[in-house]
Amino acid sequence: MQTYVFIPARYGSSRLPGKPLKLIAGKPMIQHVYERIAKAEGLAGVYVATDDERIATVVRNFGGQVVMTPVEAASGTDRIAAAAAALNLADDSLIVNVQGDQPLVHHESIEAVIAPFKEPDYDGSFAMSTLSFKIINEAEITSPKDVKLVTDVHGFALYFSRATIPHGRDYWDHDSYKHLGVYAYTKAFVDAYASWPLGRLEDIEKLEQLRVLEQGHKIKVVESRYDSPEVDVPGDLEIMEALLLSGH
Repeated sequence: MQTYVFIPARYGSSRLPGKPLKLIAGKPMIQHVYERIAKAEGLAGVYVATDDERIATVVRNFGGQVVMTPVEAASGTDRIAAAAAALNLADDSLIVNVQGDQPLVHHESIEAVIAPFKEPDYDGSFAMSTLSFKIINEAEITSPKDVKLVTDVHGFALYFSRATIPHGRDYWDHDSYKHLGVYAYTKAFVDAYASWPLGRLEDIEKLEQLRVLEQGHKIKVVESRYDSPEVDVPGDLEIMEALLLSGH
């Protein structure tokens, strides 16, 4: 089972057009993401999946690999399905999806999200995993920008939401976890995902992983040691730069 990482990247963004190419500490954001991922162990390849030649040119210029994909991809996973097909990957290949707006993503997080598939007792009962991080900044608990999640006692996702979950009726002295935009799944599962219609909950929350839960499939959740905040609005660029320059 070979492992490939794909970074879906599009130029259009209502709040931050050209987001992947925004400079942070002198480098395009997509370059930070790519170079940090490339440090992970056991990868057969790292690719940026994009429909925009401007992004492709920048990636090629810093030595990265690119797969061009259709403009009409509905989500990052749909874009990756097209990229994996273009590369003719085997059905049992393991694919890692890293959202391209995470310039602080840690290479150990990539290794963590694929770990459940490498366990000796892995029985194929799930075909997708993702990451969580215990919320430290209380403002993230109520921010719709930060996606929260809850799991069952076996570590499988019950739900993802931009709302506060769990929402304590009587008290708030419980831990809350946010979702990090890193997924791992088999190529066969990615193909199945791309064949499913847009989910009702997926459309309401604008969260692609809800399509999986709506179809009745399990998502294994791994708690990450490292946060991986996303760039969403222009002010986030300055925050990321300060964190990068401080050694994050």
